[in-house]
Amino acid sequence: MAQVSLSLMATLATLLDMVGSTPRPRHPEKAARAETPSLPKPNWLRVRAPGSPGYDETRAIVRDQRLHTVCEEAACPNIGDCWQKRHATMMIMGGVCTRACAFCNVATGLPSALDPDEPNRVGNAVAKLALEHIVVTSVDRDDLDDGGAAHFAATIRAIRAASPQTTIEVLTPDFLRKDGALETVIEARPDVFNHNLETVPGLYLKIRPGARYFHSLRLLQRAKEIDASIFTKSGMMLGLGETREEVLQVMDDLRSAGVDFLTIGQYLQPTRKHAEVKRYVPPEEFDGMEQAGRAKGFLLVAASPLTRSSFHAGDDFRRLKAAYLERLSP
Repeated sequence: MAQVSLSLMATLATLLDMVGSTPRPRHPEKAARAETPSLPKPNWLRVRAPGSPGYDETRAIVRDQRLHTVCEEAACPNIGDCWQKRHATMMIMGGVCTRACAFCNVATGLPSALDPDEPNRVGNAVAKLALEHIVVTSVDRDDLDDGGAAHFAATIRAIRAASPQTTIEVLTPDFLRKDGALETVIEARPDVFNHNLETVPGLYLKIRPGARYFHSLRLLQRAKEIDASIFTKSGMMLGLGETREEVLQVMDDLRSAGVDFLTIGQYLQPTRKHAEVKRYVPPEEFDGMEQAGRAKGFLLVAASPLTRSSFHAGDDFRRLKAAYLERLSP
């Protein structure tokens, strides 16, 4: 199958949402923004167009259960690879986010009410896909009193009931100003608690204006304090204008918060209305970041241009457990 540009794979998804048969702008909040420059993509950012029996089967199960996936909503470049292996990352609480981060392709607006049957449908999909490991993420739901924490907990419980052998990783919002939300999620005992810092603190106002760096950092620290047996994980993007020194400082901050696992990938610009790619970071620099992270004490670091939080998450979870047991051995 021919290789294609990542931007071509997601052109329609990044521009329009379909409401019934009527298209609407996916990012109305960005419509008035000037278009940002677009750098030509290097050869190492080429993937095969999705299409395989496994991909089609995964897509059919997701559609049958009426679920959203971050694979589609965020126009992930790895969707062909992951779905071929029947690995889909579930995105709960709808497909509309209350935030408008400058890097993100998920639609922004006023979300619908929560679907109380969604946790059961996620559990059914996980069982039908026979997943050893599942990643469950969500849109931000600042409109909810608990930020959707109880819905996360219900989804964890539904997966446990439908597929007891599956390990569960949650990638949650920051639950900003939602007291007790984190505790609700941790009490449901996911195997991995993930919250992405996304970028360095100096870029938060521009890239992640609705979030607060030190709140997100403290969220990860508190998760480990509440239940030290749960692995904690975070991720960040490169190419937004950060310096190497800033990235190394974020690593130190995450280690101080007890985070076990760090993912680092290349930021890809969904549309010309989104934050621009300042630089495409070559693979050898990602290799250097991985080595630096390991030297700083992370149990596991995954760093490459195409690394995403949920990419190869099952394999990484096995590696994470092995690294933990190795560290415990005399």
